[in-house]
Amino acid sequence: MSLELLKAAADSNQWWALAPEVMLACAALALLVLELVLPRAEHHKIPLFAIAAQAIVLVGVFLNFDTNWLGESTFGGLIRHSNWGQIARVFFVLSSLLVCFLATVCLPRTRMPRVEFYHTVLVVTAAMMLLAQSDHFVMFFVALETVTVGLYILVSYFRDNPLTLEAGLKYLVMGALSSAIMLFGIVLLYGAVGRVEGANGAIHTGFEFGTAAAFLQAHPDNFLAVAGALLVLSGVAFKIGAFPFQIWVPDVYQGAPTPVTAFLAVSSKAAGFAVLLLLVRNVFAPLQSVLVPVLSLMAGATILFGNLSALTQRNAKRLMGLSGISHAGYLLLGVIASFTVPWAGGAVWFYLFTYLLATMAVFGVMAYCTGENDADHELDTYDRLSRDRPFLAAVLAIGLGSLAGIPPLAGFLGKLILFIAAFQAHLYTLLAVAIVGVVLSIYYYFGWIKAAFFESWRPAFSTETATAAPRTTPSLFGTLTLALLAVATVVLGFFPGPLTSWLIGK
Repeated sequence: MSLELLKAAADSNQWWALAPEVMLACAALALLVLELVLPRAEHHKIPLFAIAAQAIVLVGVFLNFDTNWLGESTFGGLIRHSNWGQIARVFFVLSSLLVCFLATVCLPRTRMPRVEFYHTVLVVTAAMMLLAQSDHFVMFFVALETVTVGLYILVSYFRDNPLTLEAGLKYLVMGALSSAIMLFGIVLLYGAVGRVEGANGAIHTGFEFGTAAAFLQAHPDNFLAVAGALLVLSGVAFKIGAFPFQIWVPDVYQGAPTPVTAFLAVSSKAAGFAVLLLLVRNVFAPLQSVLVPVLSLMAGATILFGNLSALTQRNAKRLMGLSGISHAGYLLLGVIASFTVPWAGGAVWFYLFTYLLATMAVFGVMAYCTGENDADHELDTYDRLSRDRPFLAAVLAIGLGSLAGIPPLAGFLGKLILFIAAFQAHLYTLLAVAIVGVVLSIYYYFGWIKAAFFESWRPAFSTETATAAPRTTPSLFGTLTLALLAVATVVLGFFPGPLTSWLIGK
């Protein structure tokens, strides 16, 4: 019987269903081979190969979005393919493409190796895509740790910068702590569920999402299971920077290289929420009476902490980190609403896509405005940006305006749709807290816009001078990329229909 079970598991290994992840892994290995075989003078072309490979994968996912294997469980139950998994694939590859674009701007200013950076980004992206399709706690943990280890490397990539090394050490310590908490929660769930004999003599363990969900449905008051679920969600809360697990965010965002900060702000956050939606909808739904109060308290505290802490912040990267905490709070509203509102998961993904466009536009401007010290992004360094680089100032204003939720930009619709889902879920107190958070965020976002468009006033007798960073003129490719992000943010604000029907209809 055991041989038959092993044969059945082997027959479920449909590698063609993981073609995007396999292609990214092969492209990552090809980058290292190209570095060995190409002359050193040709190494500057290798990043273009990484970008081209990701573009091919992105087009392939679009062309094969509605495939006949959606809904199937493969690789012995480790992976379940779904529309949400396809949406996650599109999101992560698009985000990775933009991170590689930022790297082409920032890495040439340093003496650090370049090929290894793109290699790590591709591997982490493939792991995020697998994470969003997990149907088994073992697959979930292995994919999540692959992402985390890759981010350990990327955060401390500029090892000649003390702030980067400090950020890497803090992220390593906090990441290890979150992984330990999550693993302990998974073990508790496994201990509660145990081994279940199914049809045809198949043995199921508590590691399968379906088995754990069935046990929680039958025993929603089991102490071990509830404690395990809370610990697993606490580990995920570390990854998204939700209160009270957000303490690492400002220092790591400031010290990490600008492309990596963007990667953390967008892809890492989206991976965390993809996992949260997966667990809330497929595994922990029977624990709604316990999880809704806990997540509601976490969401409200996250919104208030992020916005209040950002009010007096003058470092742009730390500001993006603190504001990103508040955005995690807004997204938690959608996760909580998904317990009772079927389309709330689509609202979360719509918000994430608008957040991707705006955040990458802002980090794109930051990449062209940074000086020798990548961590030095004080708001005063953006003085007179509109006079020296009006295009960059315009892109920055559109990105920050969208993050603030100013109509008619895409970020406004993202917040509006999330708030409608929260209203339908009767989360009135959280909705009031979120509206207060939006009002607070306008102050610090527009403070940055003010710094870019108006020269800071200083008394005539003051010896203090502005320390404007050298501003690189964007290349044609860079100009087109930033323009596309800005235009997409504006157009999506006026015509959200195609994206909302694609996401919320899933």
